Amino acid sequence: METATQDRAPRYLQLGRAIAEQIGTGTLRVGEKLPSVRSLSSERGVSISTVLQAYQWLENQGLIEPHPRSGFYARIPHSQLVPEPSYQSSDPKPIKVGAMPTLGEILRAAMDPAKVSLGASAPSPQLFPTTKLNKIIRRVIQEQPDHSSRYIFPPGLEALRREIARRSIEFGCSFTPDDVVITSGGIEAIVLSLRAIAKAGDVVAIESPTYFGILQALESLGMRVLEIPAHPRTGMDLAAFERAVKRHKVKVCVIMPNCHSPLGYVLPDEAKKATVEIAARHDVALIENDVYRDLAFGERRPKPAKAFDTNGTVVLCSSFSKVLGPGFRVGWVSGGKYKTQIESLKFVGSLATPSLPQLVIAEFLAGGGYERHLRRLRDTLPDHVQAVTHAAAKYFPEGSKLTRPEGGYLLWCELPKEVDSDKVFRAALDKNILITPGSIFGTHKKFSHHLRLNAGMLWSPAVERALFELGRVCSAFAG
Repeated sequence: METATQDRAPRYLQLGRAIAEQIGTGTLRVGEKLPSVRSLSSERGVSISTVLQAYQWLENQGLIEPHPRSGFYARIPHSQLVPEPSYQSSDPKPIKVGAMPTLGEILRAAMDPAKVSLGASAPSPQLFPTTKLNKIIRRVIQEQPDHSSRYIFPPGLEALRREIARRSIEFGCSFTPDDVVITSGGIEAIVLSLRAIAKAGDVVAIESPTYFGILQALESLGMRVLEIPAHPRTGMDLAAFERAVKRHKVKVCVIMPNCHSPLGYVLPDEAKKATVEIAARHDVALIENDVYRDLAFGERRPKPAKAFDTNGTVVLCSSFSKVLGPGFRVGWVSGGKYKTQIESLKFVGSLATPSLPQLVIAEFLAGGGYERHLRRLRDTLPDHVQAVTHAAAKYFPEGSKLTRPEGGYLLWCELPKEVDSDKVFRAALDKNILITPGSIFGTHKKFSHHLRLNAGMLWSPAVERALFELGRVCSAFAG
């Protein structure tokens, strides 16, 4: 039976997914010919144009291939032919975070709208509910013309905190509005949490690779980092994590168990619970980066690790940037037993989060628009990820490896070892292509032959050309 989400999808997409399921289950075997366009149109009671669209979609996913004057045939998806990035366990030691000179170049290049952005951590602007949010902005301006004439001091707008708390029941928590502090984006939530729990010189454990913003924060705070290797499918090595907290005086660990950036995995509940239990046994606080969880693929959103917290030592940080638009800069944190310190640090650090975006997002949440928008995103993003995976597998040099994300829109690519992703970044810029080199996702250029790809763009010939050109650049450095 088709799900409600599938029922809302266009007919060509429903048909394409039905055929994809047959290929996935082996009902349609690799190399087997698909029905002709006319016969499938008659059999399914759809137009020829719908069938052609479905076959085009399947071809973009790498699930079928055309044979001239013969028809379409099932094939093994490129994503299954390409291996996943390699993983090696290790027992790390605390170190200081080094400088990231390439990061400034990346941020400057990201401001250029002429670049095809294959590296940013934001989807295409067309995927944001901009029209609806602008209508709310106009209404707020008309009905509350003095909206920004006063501060909304921490913990933030009560109506927004109430909406966040109301949704917490759905993901296994039970916040009150008083448990939530509104912040200026997710990264401020994480920085405030780090400052509330640890001080300069303390050891902070992180997954490796990890989001480069966390490494920047640790460097600015003078904290030492303990990089725990993370598997591209199963996440942080829990045995290595427990060994590390036994050997070193770890104050806090920053984790991202749902839609990890950059690896894309979603951990099962058992792994999240085990992580919380290990941390509790060794008196280690957890800061959970939860900015992508709403974009997990499938009908049900996964629980955060916070759902398994029984003593208030898991701090949950999230944001609306990845779903509604990065320019709103509205995040939030449920600080557990650290909530009072976080609220105080927020006031001292930035006084307040801007009023207008809080008012707008609160109204959007209350009106049900957020849930409808999420359903559309979760219905769309898997196709985008598959299309970029297909193209990267086809165009990148032999020996390249790709993750298989379970949510979000980011792909982590391991290139042949002789390829320096910083050099790839600069060579791609010359072709008006922006990527994010892997060197900034770990200390001391640990991931210098990796890169992160943004699969959140609307698919177009320009995007495919950019991936083709990027593949040529990588191949040139690979010899």
